[in-house]
This record gives sequence, C-alpha cells and structure tokens, in this order.
Amino acid sequence: MPTDLDLTGKVAVVTGASRGIGAAIVRTLAERGATVVAVARSVNDETFGLDNVVPIAGSLEDPAFAKELVRTVFSRFKRLDVLVNNAGVMRPGSMGATAEADIVDVLRLNLESAVLLTEAAVRLMVRGGGGSIVNMSSIMGRVGAPGQFAYAASKAGLIGATLAAAKELAPKGVRVNAIAPGFIATEMTDALSEEARAEAIAKIGMGRPGTSQDVADAVLFLASDLSRYVTGQVIGVDGGFIL
Repeated sequence: MPTDLDLTGKVAVVTGASRGIGAAIVRTLAERGATVVAVARSVNDETFGLDNVVPIAGSLEDPAFAKELVRTVFSRFKRLDVLVNNAGVMRPGSMGATAEADIVDVLRLNLESAVLLTEAAVRLMVRGGGGSIVNMSSIMGRVGAPGQFAYAASKAGLIGATLAAAKELAPKGVRVNAIAPGFIATEMTDALSEEARAEAIAKIGMGRPGTSQDVADAVLFLASDLSRYVTGQVIGVDGGFIL
C-alpha cells in the first residue's frame, strides 16, 4: 500500500453511511486502515462487519446531534482527522408547487447539518494538528437543474461553505474540499424510469453512470496525504456529464 494512502491511526467520521455512496466511503477508508465512525439514522455492528468501523445511529436533522457526535468521538478516540459530510436527501418538485416541508427537510439535512457538524468538529481537528473535511455537493449545485430548486440550492450552499471554511482553516492545518458527483448508480437513481436513465446516460461523456466506488476513491484521495496541498477545491466526479 502506498504510504500516502495509508490511513492507519486516523479517525474518520462519515455521515449518511448506511448505504450507497456513504457505505462505499466507509469501507474504502476502513480498508485503508482508518477507524471510521459510520453515522446514519439506522446503522449497527452488522452493517459493515469490519472491526475498525464504529456505527453510531442518530438523526442529523436534530441540531443538537452534531455536538453530541463530536463529544462521543472525543470521548472514545481523543481525535478526529477526517470528516465526510455525505448525508443528504433529494425531494424533486416544480417551483411554486413543492411542499414547504420538503424544502425545509432538504435544506436542513443537506446544508444545515453539514455546517453544524463542521462547526462542532473543527476544534477537535485543530487540536489534533489538522485534518481533512470533505463535503458532498453535486453537479446540480454547480449548474442547477429543473425540478431541483431546493436540492441545487442546498448543494450550492455547501460549495460556498467549503470555500469559506477552506480559507479560514488553511492556516490551522485543516483542508476543506467538496466533491460534486454527477449521475451515480445508487438506490436513488435506480428509482428512475428506463427512459429517464437512458436520457441521463446519453449526457455522460464516458457513456456510463458513475459508481459509489468512483466517488469513494475521490474521497480517499482528499482524506489522504496525497492531497496534502489541496484545499478549497470542488472536484467533479461525473464522467463528463452535461446537465
């Protein structure tokens, strides 16, 4: 294993960890030696079956949970090296006809929870000498999409938060970057009709949907020492997707 990709001794927190991209990130970081705190609404010791994965169940929609989570990480490990803000939800809807509750849910989970968790985690990361924060944005946060007003707003807001945090935290040794996935094959996209999937794939330069592992490998790069001089960046993992 290249030493720059060896995460042995590091502690990582991954939200939205129970399935899809989040689960792939957990396994990838754990396989590289990190102790990974896997956070989701429903997660248990059998979810991953890896000794260095610590499941914690909780709702990031509760503003108090962020501080509680960081306190737990400090109590058990006394350090935090990597934070991956991956939890998110998509509630499509036409403007003017989207339920207010759906808009609030999207903004709260996709943006507010990531901001609150980052705010809670920074002191512990700085105390340990630095670290890496990875925010899961989306191609829709960069260019928008019809029917995704709230989702695009939340993911664009996450990019703004990434850039601001990167500037403030660079002198303290904390790198902050975002990943903007395109069309990734997950349970969310599996629910699309065959026609909608075919239309989306036709817009991808590489001719295939991305995989959760494609995204997880980008997170691994940003979590590792290979990206030691990379901060304030938004990395597209989209195969040349044109929205």
